[in-house]
Amino acid sequence: MTGVAEESRVEGVEEPRVEIAPVRPGEELDWDALEAYLRSNLDGLDGEFSVLQFPRGSANLTYRVAFGDRLLVVRRPPFGQIARGAHDMAREHRVLARLYRAYDRAPRALLHCADTSVVGAEFFVSEYRDGIVVWDEIPESMSHRADAGRRIGFAVVDGLADLHAVDPASCDLADLGRPEGYLERQVSGWSARWDAVAEYVSDREVADLVEEVGLRIRADVPASQRAGIVHNDYKVDNCQFPHGDPDRVKSVFDWDMATTGDVLVDLGTLLNYWPDRTVAPDSDAAFIVVPGMHALDLPSRAEIVERYASGSDLDLSRIDWYEAFGCWKTVVILQQLYARFVRGETTDPRMGQRGELVAPLARRALGLLPA
Repeated sequence: MTGVAEESRVEGVEEPRVEIAPVRPGEELDWDALEAYLRSNLDGLDGEFSVLQFPRGSANLTYRVAFGDRLLVVRRPPFGQIARGAHDMAREHRVLARLYRAYDRAPRALLHCADTSVVGAEFFVSEYRDGIVVWDEIPESMSHRADAGRRIGFAVVDGLADLHAVDPASCDLADLGRPEGYLERQVSGWSARWDAVAEYVSDREVADLVEEVGLRIRADVPASQRAGIVHNDYKVDNCQFPHGDPDRVKSVFDWDMATTGDVLVDLGTLLNYWPDRTVAPDSDAAFIVVPGMHALDLPSRAEIVERYASGSDLDLSRIDWYEAFGCWKTVVILQQLYARFVRGETTDPRMGQRGELVAPLARRALGLLPA
């Protein structure tokens, strides 16, 4: 296993510290058009219209829309060029309009709008759920609970295992994806995404490093063992907890990349984002985590793998490949975000810092793969 290095760079990316805030300048929509559309297509929207934004996401734009006391969530893709297959609002709506039947952590989607003239892009509307997302500190409502950080961590992996136990056919999602050849298509697709943004890497050595990771990923794709619903961006800060309860995830967000395929991809993604205080801080690779998350005292990555394995009959001997794949995908996403900033498609200053994280995370991925 590799570990944490350049922690100040990784954890130094400034993040908003609030869950809900006024809409960020430059990310306003046509509110009159949105209000009119929602009132025409959803029942019971009788109160005064107002909008706030969930500011901590990095890509899709997510807003809390209020009609008096009725609260809804509206999500649309980011502005600018969109990678093929990314930020798929129709897919997210389809998943969330059905998955709640079998997996109660999935917020129910209520409406999808394919008419891009309303707010400039497709969008969907879902129910709003009250709760708390754990970012960089134990929430005050849980601070009195013994071992709250460890309990939060185990609840997160339990939520993932429960998702992977869902039969897609039980909620009319059997045809969500094509499990046969899933890993090979994923590897090919992420290679193409990297090629589309590699020109924005100014350091040739960094570009070569990322391309070497891609070569090793492609050279040793494991055989898939089980197909199920794959979230594709499962991590601590995409999970919501009830106030005061660290033992069960209440909601899981960000389903626009969900599909059916090799479920171990999700476990690799989770490990990619997982802070691990057992790893030496002077290692030569990085963990990309929310600033301060190391202080939560979450379980180690090894404990997370063990917890998942305790309820599964899958062979986890190749989990390092899945974690490296998760790192590599994150490298590509970081470069996409940085490219969007360079092209002037976002005014969010955090995106201008994302490119700094590409090299250390690629080194971590390389350390997980055989030469």
